[in-house]
Amino acid sequence: MSLEKKIELLKAKHAQALAGGGEARIQKQHEGGKLTARERVAAFLDEGSFEEMDALMVHRNWGVEKIPGDGVITGFGRVDGRPVAVFAQDFTVFGGSLSEAYAKKICKVMDLAMKVGCPVVGLNDSGGARIQEGVVSLGGYADIFLRNTLASGVIPQISLIMGPCAGGAVYSPAITDFITMVKGTSYMFVTGPDVIKAVTHEEVTKEELGGAATHSAKSGVAHFVTQSDLAALAHTRELLSFLPSNNLGEAPRRAPKRDMPLENPDLDKVVPDDASKPYDIRDIIRGVVDDAHFFEVHEAFAPNLVVGFARIDGRSVGIVANQPAFYAGVLDIASSEKGARFVRFCDAFNIPLITFEDVPGFLPGVTQEHGGIIRHGAKLLFAFCEATVPKITVITRKAYGGAYCVMASKHIRTDFNFAYPTAEIAVMGAEGAMNVLHGKSIAIAPDPAARKAELIAEYNEKFANPYIAAEHGFVDEVILPRETRLKLVKALAFLDTKRDTMPPKKHGNIPL
Repeated sequence: MSLEKKIELLKAKHAQALAGGGEARIQKQHEGGKLTARERVAAFLDEGSFEEMDALMVHRNWGVEKIPGDGVITGFGRVDGRPVAVFAQDFTVFGGSLSEAYAKKICKVMDLAMKVGCPVVGLNDSGGARIQEGVVSLGGYADIFLRNTLASGVIPQISLIMGPCAGGAVYSPAITDFITMVKGTSYMFVTGPDVIKAVTHEEVTKEELGGAATHSAKSGVAHFVTQSDLAALAHTRELLSFLPSNNLGEAPRRAPKRDMPLENPDLDKVVPDDASKPYDIRDIIRGVVDDAHFFEVHEAFAPNLVVGFARIDGRSVGIVANQPAFYAGVLDIASSEKGARFVRFCDAFNIPLITFEDVPGFLPGVTQEHGGIIRHGAKLLFAFCEATVPKITVITRKAYGGAYCVMASKHIRTDFNFAYPTAEIAVMGAEGAMNVLHGKSIAIAPDPAARKAELIAEYNEKFANPYIAAEHGFVDEVILPRETRLKLVKALAFLDTKRDTMPPKKHGNIPL
C-alpha cells in the first residue's frame, strides 16, 4: 500500500472515531439536553490542549459493529495550564457500555496519571456493562475499581455524572473524591426502578430513586449539582484550582482579586448576644476568606455542618464549620460522615484545615443511637486526630461536651486554637448543668427562677467562658471577631513549613 493510501486510511479511521455513533445519535444526545463526549472534553480542557490516546482501539467481538474508540474518549490536556488526565464516556456509541477494550483505555490513562502525578477527571454517561462481553466487561469494571483505590490519596479523582450511571458502574465514582451530577439528565443507582418494583413492589421514578436532588440532599453520594453540562465542566475547573496535582504538591496560590483588610469590624456583629439565637456561619467564613468567596462542598447534605474550600492570603484551605442556622449546629450521623470524608481529603492533599466551632453537642435520640452515632461520630474524631496538615480552630460560641473534643480541639494536635469572647466551653450548657447539679435546691428555693438565674451566672463565670480554657492553654488566645482574618493569615504563614508524623503502620482502622 502506498503512503498516500495509508494516509487516506488513517484519515478515514480518525474521521470515523470523531463521528462517534453517528449524526442521528448525536442529535438525540443534544435533544436530551446533553453534550457529546467530545464536546464535553473540548469545553473542559484549555483550548487546543487535548491529546487523545487509543482513538482507534476497538472491541474484539466478531459480528458486532466496530467503531474506533469503542465508546470512550481518553487522553490528557490542561486546565489553567496544569496537566489533567480525562476520560469521557460516549453514550452515542453502544450506549456508552463498557467493554474489555473500553476498560483498558480507562485503565491506561489512569496508570499514566499516577506516573506523572496529575488529577483524573471522569465524564460518566454510560448504560453499564456491555452484555455481549459477559464476565470480561465485569472484569473491566474491577480493573478500574482497583486503580481508583490505589490512586486514592495520591492524585485527585473527580467524577461528573452526565447521564446514566447504574449497576456496578456506580462504584468507580463512589471511590473517587468528588461527584458532580447534572440536574435532570443524570442519575445513579445500583438497581433500577423496574428491578425494585419486581423485588420490593415499590414504585419509584429514576429521578426519585437516583437523580441529582436525591443524591445531593438525601444519600450524600453527590457533592455538587449543576444545571447543565457546561456548568458542571466550569464548576470542575474551579474545583481543581483549589487542589494540588498530587499528594506531594501544594495547591496553587492565587492573590486576592481585591484588597482584603486584615480586620473586619462587621464580624463583631455576626454572633448574637443571645446564645439561643441562630446565625449563618457562612457570614463569618466569607468575612475572613479572600474575595469573600467560599466554594462549598456537599451544600445540600447534612446542612448542620458546612465544609468547603476557600483561600486565605492566597493559600488554599479547607473549612469545616458547625452551622447554627440548622439544628443549632449539632453533630449527627450524616454531618459526622460528611466532615470526616472532607477532613481526610484535605489531609491527604496537604490542604490546611480551618475549623469554625459552634456546637452544642451530638444529637440525642433513639434513632441516632441505634443508627450508630457513636461509630459515625468517631469517624470525624479519627479524621481530625489523624490529620497532620496545619490545623486552626476558631470557637465562635458553643463548644460543649464530647463535640468540643471532636471539633479539632487543642488536645488532638490542632496547632492554633482561638476563641471569641462569646465562646462557651464546658461539659454542657448552663441550663442543663443546673438541672443536674442543683435541680433539688432550685425547686425548694423561695424564688426558683431567681435562684436558677443566679446559679447559671455563677456557672458561666466559673466554667463556661473562654478564659478558663485559656488559663489551661486549651485556647491559645481570646480574640475579637474582627481580628479573625489577621490571626488566620499569621498562623497559616507560620505553619507553612509544618511537618508532623504518624507512628509507622500500614494504615489506621477508621471506624467505618
